[in-house]
Amino acid sequence: MLDRRQVLAMLGTTALATLAPTALFAAASIKPDEASALLVIDVQNCFLPGGSLAVKEGEQVVPVINRIAKAFSNVVMTQDWHTPGHISFASVHSGKKPFETIDLPYGKQVLWPDHCVQGTDGAALSKDLSIPHAELIIRKGFHKDVDSYSAFLEADGKTSTGLAGYLRGRKIKRVFVAGLATDFCVAWTALDARKASFEVYVVEDACRGIDTQGSLAKAWADMAKAGVKRIQSAEIAVSA
Repeated sequence: MLDRRQVLAMLGTTALATLAPTALFAAASIKPDEASALLVIDVQNCFLPGGSLAVKEGEQVVPVINRIAKAFSNVVMTQDWHTPGHISFASVHSGKKPFETIDLPYGKQVLWPDHCVQGTDGAALSKDLSIPHAELIIRKGFHKDVDSYSAFLEADGKTSTGLAGYLRGRKIKRVFVAGLATDFCVAWTALDARKASFEVYVVEDACRGIDTQGSLAKAWADMAKAGVKRIQSAEIAVSA
């Protein structure tokens, strides 16, 4: 006759056997298909260690993005591509410092250190990115008098980059967003993707934030309210 300890041991083994497949499935439950696209946002030298607007731990997103990109047949990358003397640069506004805000015709504008100036090494994509099958690079922020965080629309909320039309032309239904920085270009991209009726996932561990004046918490709250799904890279099935 089995004693209590043996019964408990058997129940524990049975429970583990039952739960293990479910847990393994949950760990990599999202399989990107031809209707899925990965958007890699602004993984550029200015936002990496040593850059003029370095995002803390920004370099840590690169290997994560390289790994998950293998699961996608559709990949789009973006580059901040500012003119010299861009309106978003604090250096252009007398007496203003980086991270202060000003009012512009399209709303509140955070002022930044000069960054990602067209043709400079700082504007270049990280040399450590390895996504040879990426199909398109969207450059944004090249209009001198308006900033551009989102991969879909500039900060005025009406000037389109053309990305939504491109994705629809490729019959993309859902987008996965990764890159820099979570609370600005990633979040604005995710929110505009939802407005354009895409299903949207933000891969949290493939992003890093700036977090100025509570911007990171606000970004996640705004994205959750809009129906953006917050996931981890381990949830994406990547073939060996």
